[in-house]
Formats: sequence, structure tokens, C-alpha cells
Amino acid sequence: MAAGSGRFPRVAVLKGGMSAEREVSLVSGRECAKALRDAGYTEVVEVDCGPDLPAQLAEIKPEIVFNALHGRWGEDGCVQGILEWLRIPYTHSGVLASALAMDKAKAKEVYAAAGLPIVQSRLASREEVQAGHVLPPPYVVKPNNEGSSVGVYMVRAGDNAPRLAETMPEVVMVETYAPGREFSATVMGDRTLGVTDIITDGWYDYDAKYKPGGSRHELPANIPDEVTAACLDYALRAHLALGCRGVSRTDFRWDEACGLAGLILLETNTQPGMTPTSLAPEQAAYHGISFAQLCDWMVRDASCNR
Repeated sequence: MAAGSGRFPRVAVLKGGMSAEREVSLVSGRECAKALRDAGYTEVVEVDCGPDLPAQLAEIKPEIVFNALHGRWGEDGCVQGILEWLRIPYTHSGVLASALAMDKAKAKEVYAAAGLPIVQSRLASREEVQAGHVLPPPYVVKPNNEGSSVGVYMVRAGDNAPRLAETMPEVVMVETYAPGREFSATVMGDRTLGVTDIITDGWYDYDAKYKPGGSRHELPANIPDEVTAACLDYALRAHLALGCRGVSRTDFRWDEACGLAGLILLETNTQPGMTPTSLAPEQAAYHGISFAQLCDWMVRDASCNR
């Protein structure tokens, strides 16, 4: 319900879009729209976003936008800038935080300045990466501004330099591989919700994230208390350092053999997945916050000047 209005506002749920994560966003948007209707919102319009988004919004005239887009254009500050220009309150992070978090190299600079643990990394051209090792193996090659493990290459010791797909950008991120278990911690407003241990049979790639059975989630993670506390602390510090708003999710790797020193921050997602297998809704549910309540909270938290 809009603050002080005494009624439910008209909400446009943005989904789909033009990024490599379009299909996941369609599912997120559908699920969030259903959850808002379950929460009592009577005017929920699902918008499959295209280049004519401003015209789409002008026709719908929403009072609030629920941003369920993933990937470029939807979570990198572009859509946020459109919504600021149109003065339509929206969910999740604002222009600057979205742009910073989506640009992995820039985000790492912010993390380093905040004293958060990261691995060595550098930007390199596609040709340079394919010509020879730009970092000692093992390392990971991925786009600098995509999410959901889209286009991730793992280069192990003894491997040749990778042959990258033509769909990879001209400049990519190369970072030292952080071994160990994969964790994720969600921030909701000014609180952390918990730490999930993500268990897979192999690499936590796009399929492992979104296909049923691709991964198992152990919540809360069965790890030492000091590691749990560090994950929660680092996730909140990353959220604040980037200037995030609403809900964000930060991912980690932990090498048990190195103790607390083996905990590495990978990245922060300002538009966490909102699908049946997604981590943020699971962590909210662990605290007794239903999916409908989570989506309702996000709408109530919406604003401009984020």
C-alpha cells in the first residue's frame, strides 16, 4: 500500500528486456507480479521491456515500478535513469549503485577501498586472453558487465588459453580462481538475512542457478560462526559501500583450509533473482517473510533519488 495513500498503487512489473538474462527475468517478473496480486495489489501490469519502454510506461501510467529485469540495461543504471527522468518511484538500487555493481572492475575498486577481501583481477582484450595466459592459472574469464554466470570460462592449471565465443565482449574480466565452497548472503534494507551454502556437482553456472535440480541450497550454511558473521558483515558493508538500496545479494567463495582468511567476496547483485529457485526469497522465507510479503516490502520501499 502506498505510504499514506490508504490504497494499493498501480504497479508496473518490468521483466524480459534485451540482455542475455532475458528468459530468467521473464520468470522473475511473472513470479513477482503474481506475488503482488496475492498481497492485494489490484493493478499490476507486467511489461516486457523493449527499446520503447518510456512510451510503454507513458501508456500504463504506473505509480510505482517493480524492476524485475536482470543483466545489462535493466540492472546497470540504464532503466534506473529512465525512471528517474520520468520521476516514477522504483524498487532496488539507483543509477550509481546499479552501474557500479554491474561493472565488476569498478565494484572491485569499491570493495578494496572498503577493506573487503577480493582476488587479483584485471581487464584484458578478448584477443589478449586468447593469445596466452594473462594471469597464472587457475583463473576465470567472464564479461565485465553481465550476471548470472553468463559467459564464464574456467581455465585450470595445464589448460591452454581459452577460445572465447564471438558473443563475448571485446574487453573481459580475468580474475584469479577462488577455490572452495560458494556462499551467498542477502541484504534487505539495513539487515542481513542469512548465509546459504550453494551445493553443486560442478561449476555454479547459469544452468546450476536456474534449472530445477541444478543446485542445492543449505540454509543456514553449516559453517563456523565466525565465517557466518564475516559473510553477513561483508555483505552489508558491500551493500553500503556501493550505495545499494532495497534488496541485494553478495556472493562468496570460502577455502576451508585457509580458515577465515580463505573467505573471498566475488560480487554483489543489485537485482537478485526472484524465481522459485532463487536465493534471496529463500533467505527471506527463513525469517518468516513470505514471497508476497517480500515483494510488498520492496514496493513500499520504492522511491526516486535512490
